Amino acid sequence: MRNVKPFLCFSKRWTPLRWLNKPRYCSNPSTAAVSSGKNRKALSDSFRSQIASGPSFQDFIRGGSVNLSADEHTEERSYLSEELQMVGNSRKVYFETYGCQMNVNDTEIAWSILMKKGYQRTADLKQADVVLLVTCSIREKAEQTIWNRLQQLTAMKKKRLKSKSPMKIGILGCMAERLKMELLEREKLVDVLAGPDAYRDLPRLLAIADGGQQASNVLLSLEETYADVMPVQHGAQGYSAFVSIMRGCDNMCSYCIVPFTRGRERSRPVRSILEEVQMLSDQGVKEVTLLGQNVNSYRDTSEQQFCGPELTKLSRGFDTVYRTKQGGLRFSDLLDQVSRIDPDMRIRFTSPHPKDFPDEVLQLIAERQNICKQIHLPAQSGSNQVLKAMRRGYTREAYLDLVDNIKRIIPDVSLSSDFISGFCGETEEDHQQTLSLIREVGYNVGFLFAYSMRKKTHAFHRLQDDVAPQVKQRRLEECICVFREEAAKVNAAIVGSTQLVLVEGESKRSSVDLCGRTDGNMKVIFPKEDVAVQSSASITAPICPGDYVLVKILSASSQSLRGRALGHGSLRKNTDALP
Repeated sequence: MRNVKPFLCFSKRWTPLRWLNKPRYCSNPSTAAVSSGKNRKALSDSFRSQIASGPSFQDFIRGGSVNLSADEHTEERSYLSEELQMVGNSRKVYFETYGCQMNVNDTEIAWSILMKKGYQRTADLKQADVVLLVTCSIREKAEQTIWNRLQQLTAMKKKRLKSKSPMKIGILGCMAERLKMELLEREKLVDVLAGPDAYRDLPRLLAIADGGQQASNVLLSLEETYADVMPVQHGAQGYSAFVSIMRGCDNMCSYCIVPFTRGRERSRPVRSILEEVQMLSDQGVKEVTLLGQNVNSYRDTSEQQFCGPELTKLSRGFDTVYRTKQGGLRFSDLLDQVSRIDPDMRIRFTSPHPKDFPDEVLQLIAERQNICKQIHLPAQSGSNQVLKAMRRGYTREAYLDLVDNIKRIIPDVSLSSDFISGFCGETEEDHQQTLSLIREVGYNVGFLFAYSMRKKTHAFHRLQDDVAPQVKQRRLEECICVFREEAAKVNAAIVGSTQLVLVEGESKRSSVDLCGRTDGNMKVIFPKEDVAVQSSASITAPICPGDYVLVKILSASSQSLRGRALGHGSLRKNTDALP
């Protein structure tokens, strides 16, 4: 076997480098040999002394796998100094939430994490030590709103720079994920950035910011669902709550930034969802909305028993850009279990994709009294050409077949939708087809927007934003006009009926009126007065937020209903038998 030379060798003539830096002196040749010998001996003794008092081999391997005696230990050191420990020290946090319901839920998750670290929450911006904006990137207008708000907050921050508790500003959510470098560098407006999957890291990020540095974490996760974080419900409407069941989206629609800001789909384990819903029921919550970017594609694979060979079922005539998924506990299974927890608790869900409405989901909605008969069915366009460019995975005909199937299985269903005006390549004929789809379906609620191109999306890389802004706006206004006309017709058909309404509180326009929502998610306004208790027509009681009341609908517009309360009600009773 060949001899292997050691990987670290020293020459026998090696000397410490500092010796080479010593100055040279001229000397008498007759005494040079004697003085040279003495100097070498003195230097050698000095070197040995330094070696004896220097670090030992154990110092170089400290922290490794060495056995130390009971009285020997290494001092634990944090990479954050004592002044930067990750505790809130009762500092006050102020949240501002923009965008969708998922951001509302994210706010509750972030607050739950910070609360456990000793932070306090304030509703007064002037008292805030930390201001966190939970942001949206779905459209350019939403981002511009945040930029404007940052300018205002920075002006406040500069006034407090000399105080003992200078303000820190943080951006959370989708905008942090999409615009990391710009947010950190543009006029140094932001101290902390945390993407949608980095809220657990907020205490550390804020600790670093307290040390005078900018801190960010915008890493996306394939696993994070915050299943073990119990959101702190902070809304004034304590009767209603949001429960996140999945995060991310795999659909990759060409216009949509969500897969790039929220990441891939991953579902929360069913057990943790049921525990949270049960807790909310115990607290008296009367309505729970299940949340997800593609909520009805829920698929729990956290347990081996769920991972069977069954392929995911889609709505008939629908397709995906990804391979069909296999196994997992599906949305219908979750919806079944959630609805059984409390028969007097309404269950809603948003935002779904039309492709994920197989018959078993629709039949369950029809059968369960407490699952709301209201389905959000985003169409985005009524033109096959535009739908193809959007990569929606269905045609106009398939969408209308789904609508017919929904109305057949759930006859009293209420439908809502999303539409985008002026998408890439949309012609006037495409626009007219969208108007005709709105008329044909008959929605009672809609969310309509002009197209706003987002970087990173398929459309940004492959398509041209070739519809003029003024044309987009004109088409949007026409869509809104037709939508309101059809919604007025749908709502007019309800006049004369009795609706079970969950009371939200006083009407914003009148302190003598109350407002609430029907099973179909329509707003109802009615006078504030004592009404009959369900068990006895002779006994009356005031109406409070969170109560179910039976309301006779007397008039309707495209956006709301008006009526008069008849008496207190309950989901547990057959409302047809009540007065």
